[in-house]
Amino acid sequence: MTLGRIKKTCLAMSAAAVSLVFSTAAHADRLADIKARGSLICATLTSSEPLGYPDPATRQVVGFDVDMCGAVAKQLGVKLEHKGVSVEARIPELTLGRVDLVVAALGYTKERAQQIDFTSAHYQTPIKLIAHSGGAFNKIDDLAEKRISANKGSTPELYARRMFPKATILTFQDTPAAFLALAQNKVQGLALSQPSGIRFVNESEGKYKFLEGALAWEPTAMGVKKGEPALLAAVNDALDKLEKSGETDALWTKWFGPSTKFNIPREKKLTPISAFQ
Repeated sequence: MTLGRIKKTCLAMSAAAVSLVFSTAAHADRLADIKARGSLICATLTSSEPLGYPDPATRQVVGFDVDMCGAVAKQLGVKLEHKGVSVEARIPELTLGRVDLVVAALGYTKERAQQIDFTSAHYQTPIKLIAHSGGAFNKIDDLAEKRISANKGSTPELYARRMFPKATILTFQDTPAAFLALAQNKVQGLALSQPSGIRFVNESEGKYKFLEGALAWEPTAMGVKKGEPALLAAVNDALDKLEKSGETDALWTKWFGPSTKFNIPREKKLTPISAFQ
């Protein structure tokens, strides 16, 4: 190869490398993509009242998580593009780049933090166990070696396995299916967050109850794909503004407050995720 050809080859390779760097940088800036698109693709659950569930009148998915998606989108200056996901699909949808943000009862765990980045935790709730009121079980430890149902890929499943290694954990695609297993006596308990569980307890006319104690106290946050520091910072900034303005509290009161069947106070406010690491 002549000296001239070698120089041309080197220049071509350098240009390709520079192009790749700029291309990668542009691709990694999801916040810029969101701004250019004019919409935030935000994923929530679709069968977990009052976080995300179909409104009987409109058949549209509504709930606290949906409203939080909309509030964040507004802070970013874009429209909300809602997408429904299952519990087990939350992280894959994010890592594959199919959604920008996951706001779907996403509890923080160190294991999940290896796959995605978490925003500050905007609320915290206990993970509980529900059982038949007429049964012999009163405390969560009573189910230490029993059969327990949970959503597949959920933190209630994780904490149930961690707390009770001798129990048999049966997993299901959504909360109604996991509850049906309890109703049909296929399991002795159902593991889920308190907000999700109150519906089943309150509407059961005394047939079901929360057992004493909690599997864990779970910080819940929003999920962002790793390698997107600008988007993560922007969402955290949005959450901070929503907290200071009182909008997060107002949305919580709308879906969980005294006028609802849930009546759960928002005891813990916005907390940096570093507090749980």
